[in-house]
Amino acid sequence: VIMSPAMWRWTCLVSHLLLSTTVSPLARQQPLHPKRPFITFTGEQAEGNFNHLVVDERTGHIYLGAVNRIYKLSSDLKVLVTHETGPDDDNPKCYPPRIVQTCNEPLTPTNNINKMLLIDYKENRLIACGSLYQGICKLLRLDDLFKLGEPFHKKEHYLSGVNESGSVFGVIVSYSNMDDKLFIATAVDGKPEYFPTISSRKLTKNSEADGMFAYVFHDEFVASMIKIPSDTFTIIPDFDIYYIYGFSSGNFVYFLTLQPEMISPPGSTTKEQVYTSKLVRLCKEDTAFNSYVEVPIGCEKNGVEYRLLQAAYLSKAGAILARSLGVGPEDDILFTVFSKGQKRKMKSLDESALCIFVLKKINDRIKDRLQSCYRGEGTLDLAWLKVKDIPCSSALLTIDDNFCGLDMNAPLGVSSMVRGLPIFTEDGDRMTSVIAYVYKNHSLAFVGTKSGKLKK
Repeated sequence: VIMSPAMWRWTCLVSHLLLSTTVSPLARQQPLHPKRPFITFTGEQAEGNFNHLVVDERTGHIYLGAVNRIYKLSSDLKVLVTHETGPDDDNPKCYPPRIVQTCNEPLTPTNNINKMLLIDYKENRLIACGSLYQGICKLLRLDDLFKLGEPFHKKEHYLSGVNESGSVFGVIVSYSNMDDKLFIATAVDGKPEYFPTISSRKLTKNSEADGMFAYVFHDEFVASMIKIPSDTFTIIPDFDIYYIYGFSSGNFVYFLTLQPEMISPPGSTTKEQVYTSKLVRLCKEDTAFNSYVEVPIGCEKNGVEYRLLQAAYLSKAGAILARSLGVGPEDDILFTVFSKGQKRKMKSLDESALCIFVLKKINDRIKDRLQSCYRGEGTLDLAWLKVKDIPCSSALLTIDDNFCGLDMNAPLGVSSMVRGLPIFTEDGDRMTSVIAYVYKNHSLAFVGTKSGKLKK
């Protein structure tokens, strides 16, 4: 396959990011292929890891989120602009942060770890969210990274208290005749009273507008958010929902998650904690979040269970893969990487699998579940809802492919797992990232591995 220069350079950068964060001594000793030298970019040593990367699909410019820096690079990895985001005096226990009110905790110089990087194409700006001050976001002009706005005066402006770079995922829903929406999903780090785990926010045209990042809807009883009940933490003290990937398709927004659950192993009277990978779906236009549904996903090959989601990427099927799956070439396909087992979130096993899901089949499973619940069958079956045995209520209505819920039978869980189709396994060098695209009717996937290798 002949890739365009921009695609090859971008692939090299992805590889370099993998190499710059987790490289084994063996990988360092291997010489680069002499005919294909990598184009690389190296930040200042003091900055630590790079955290996020987005590519402007119109210009090929690359935006790189690092510790205390945002870089704008050309497609051949030359630095065009640098924007400093930290360090600054802070303390993670200050809520709201000291920039709003005096904090009694000691303040120390604190790094700003980039937690989210999104291109807002409609308004030609970059949304860069960091770890300082309980997670506030800057809006930077794409051309020169000039700061257009940095809302921090209201509690809605603090998006997440978690300081890890992989803790927040955002999806922009764009409109031609009104302000866009930003769906934000985040780990809450034991602070459900401060942070919703998923919410939809206003993306105003004016970067300094008072309503920037305000909830799309909020009154005394209902808001555009999902909060984890505090009672959940009495059952699983370290409970959180970790968001691995997010995207929009059709009338819905989706997030792929990893979350702890208490289960009773066969033949045992005691419960143990495991991790379950789940897909979460919401209607784009659902301001009350009554459409929240989550469904477990996983993969199995030769009797081995792969249940710990590592990475995912949405692509199209392409004519050849579509034919074998019995779908159309423009149907959405999820490429996912799972590691073996369910018990170790932080120290995943090296055995991993690349699996694909047809999004339409997941939606069909969700529709079946909605129809059965609205017939009054079963319970809401949501692990993080402490009162998880709430029975489904019966209602006479038609539930089609685009049903967006009522103020009943929500939020809802699907109990049976949707299994992906395993297409590749790796036993010794865990796969940790994936991208995919269609080239001349073929579906191609690139995976990055724990040791910093790139597999095509």
